[in-house]
Amino acid sequence: MAHDMIELRHLKTLVALRDTGSLVEAAERLYLTQSALSHQIKDLEDRLDCTLFIRKTRPPRFTSAGRRLLQLADDVMPMFKSAERDIGRLAGGEAGRLHICIECHSCFQWLIPCIERYRANWPEVELDLTGGFNFAPLPALVRGDLDLVITSDPLDLPGIEYIPLFRYEALLAVANDHRLAGKSFVLPKDLEDEVLIIYPVERDRLDVFTRFLDPADVEPKSVRTAELTPMMVQLVASGRGVTCLPNWALTEYLENQTVVGTKLTEEGIWGTLYAAIREDQRDAPFVEDFLSTAVDTCFNTLSGIKSVQKGE
Repeated sequence: MAHDMIELRHLKTLVALRDTGSLVEAAERLYLTQSALSHQIKDLEDRLDCTLFIRKTRPPRFTSAGRRLLQLADDVMPMFKSAERDIGRLAGGEAGRLHICIECHSCFQWLIPCIERYRANWPEVELDLTGGFNFAPLPALVRGDLDLVITSDPLDLPGIEYIPLFRYEALLAVANDHRLAGKSFVLPKDLEDEVLIIYPVERDRLDVFTRFLDPADVEPKSVRTAELTPMMVQLVASGRGVTCLPNWALTEYLENQTVVGTKLTEEGIWGTLYAAIREDQRDAPFVEDFLSTAVDTCFNTLSGIKSVQKGE
């Protein structure tokens, strides 16, 4: 009966627990309830007659049995993934094309490592990458000029499906000695006397306007644009203005105290980043694999992001 003891889902569960460091987040990532996840681990421990990790430690400390199973997972799961890819290629028949467009300036940070990983696995897919900063990418996706768009502004378009990648919080970055630096959150009127530094895109594509300033009918003192995230952060650190960026794009600058990050409103403003694709390509193996590689890469490289729960 020993071969019935360990199943692939058990290995996925342990890996999610190790990667996220908490039962709550592991359950989120696997789309399980926390009790279903705990039940699954308990079931495995009963089958194996041993404990796999020490409860009540954060992050969980794995026992030697738990570590041995993680080692198995690290050996076996890539083999499964690789076999699934090969079968997908055989079933798919053609090489495929993936013309990707990014609507989000700061996304290059995780998209480049993601594309490197993906290219190694799918060398035959025709890959192309553009930034949609001066044209409207979603209509181009409908027409078939593009195959995938990374966006945080889903538009209801015929034949287009939005796959959520992760949720992020928008934060206001200010200089360390700025008058707003000590506040636990800022309100729209706090920006009336500020220079707001933004990416060079239309205002209606920026959370700081659409979800923060415009609803309160507030204008910043002036607006200045900068092309690159590091440039924006250096301008903020030098007292040239304030900027609003996703929490994960600010992580390293907050850690090394280049700038201070503050929540927008008491509740905070959260957004979701999506991959937009045509519905007819949803099940193409090379598209599915790009999406799962993207999600993996995000959760391995970015901090402060959350899984999107079904129904959100």
